[in-house]
Amino acid sequence: METRPIRFHFRGTTQVVADQPTTRTVLQYLREDLGCTGTKEGCAEGDCGACTVVVAELDPQGGVVLRAVNSCIQFLPTLDGKALYTVEDLRQSDGTLHPVQQALVDHHGSQCGFCTPGFVMSLWAMYLAHTPGDPVPERKQIDDVLSGNLCRCTGYRPIIRAASEMFSWPVVPFDRAGLARVLAHLQDDGVFVYEHAGHRFHAPRTLAQLASLREQYPDARLLAGSTDVGLWVTKQYRELPELIYIGRVEALRSIRAEGTDLIIGAGALLNEAFDALVAYLPGLSEMRQRFASFPIRNAGTLGGNVANGSPIGDSMPALIALGTRVILRRGDSLREMPLEDFYLAYQKTALEAGEFVQALRVPVDVPGRRFRTYKLSKRYDQDISAVCVAFAITLDATGRVQTIRTGFGGVAATPARARATEAALQGQPWNEPTVRAAMQCLADDFQPLSDLRASSDYRLTAARNLLYRFYLETVPGRALAPRQVHAVALAETL
Repeated sequence: METRPIRFHFRGTTQVVADQPTTRTVLQYLREDLGCTGTKEGCAEGDCGACTVVVAELDPQGGVVLRAVNSCIQFLPTLDGKALYTVEDLRQSDGTLHPVQQALVDHHGSQCGFCTPGFVMSLWAMYLAHTPGDPVPERKQIDDVLSGNLCRCTGYRPIIRAASEMFSWPVVPFDRAGLARVLAHLQDDGVFVYEHAGHRFHAPRTLAQLASLREQYPDARLLAGSTDVGLWVTKQYRELPELIYIGRVEALRSIRAEGTDLIIGAGALLNEAFDALVAYLPGLSEMRQRFASFPIRNAGTLGGNVANGSPIGDSMPALIALGTRVILRRGDSLREMPLEDFYLAYQKTALEAGEFVQALRVPVDVPGRRFRTYKLSKRYDQDISAVCVAFAITLDATGRVQTIRTGFGGVAATPARARATEAALQGQPWNEPTVRAAMQCLADDFQPLSDLRASSDYRLTAARNLLYRFYLETVPGRALAPRQVHAVALAETL
């Protein structure tokens, strides 16, 4: 396949890049090659948000969607066919500040200033998503949007106040239609191949193209949102000679209902996938908010989190408890398996050579199912779990356990079900003695490791207590509301 340069819209022109490494980050290119130093580097791993930029791309209907992402872990070739905006782009033609910037000045929200450009870009993305005349976003929405921007100075109150007040200024229009026309000219139907120093970046458009490439390059690294792979480069300095980018395969980003199931393409962004799941499963609301940060969820994919196979991936316990099946593809052949069977050992999955995850099949419409997922970590927002668990149960007319599925993360080498615990609950009355007995069975299911996040004893005790909490929230006739057992929710009511 013929290679060509990277092309993206930037500062009113088409930027053409032909001499950069395939794993050069957007942040490196901005600061070191273009001299655009308004975008800062803090952590180089997508945690602090100082590097936040906004990327625009066409949606399937021909419109434009803009998302705030972390430029420090995004590889430059992923910008092909898109538009890039940095804090310098908010400069107004008459020299005045954009309402986002002016609100931060008025409310003294800049702090020391290092992280301010990242805050500005996250808020600008929210500003563009707001329809004039609609209600101003609530505090919870603002907190969610800013969850990936860490301020190390005096606090968030003035920044949050500025986020509310930026809508009070006259609206600064954004020409979406004009941008859509520009981006349309940058699109092509074939496989985009970019090569530098013997390293290649492949970006197919269709599932057939992806399947063909995967068989041709079975050892290539599949790349979606760069939220994990990006760190391999910025932190581990790994060489990735062959990359296959799935971000242009529209079929992989589809989310659709099929009977009682939700079929989520492996390329569906985390924010979109969680929004679809929460619409059916309100019990996932807290996990959606606490899963990484907003910019990470704007780039990362649910399929990528699943395929990664990390024992501390927060989506897998919930998906396993729900009875999710993973759809795998090699060439024109498809196969399905229960998600829990997909994980064979630490960082080892059932994927065969030339095979990839195409979609997830999640049963979302199960009559009478009670479902909860819980995450324990040292911080409420944007932190790695010490323990992450999920439970799904149905009871018969007599109050006995008809079906029970569990999902556990952080307590074993892979995400897993607690089979002995499920067996102790199956067919038994859903009452305290049953649950107390089942809690002890968790020691037969798992022998957790001790590490910097938590000790083995803590993890086992926490897992037992979370099973008991699930019982308290679901026992028929006298279930406790989340605010009665959730420390954060309880504190907010005091």
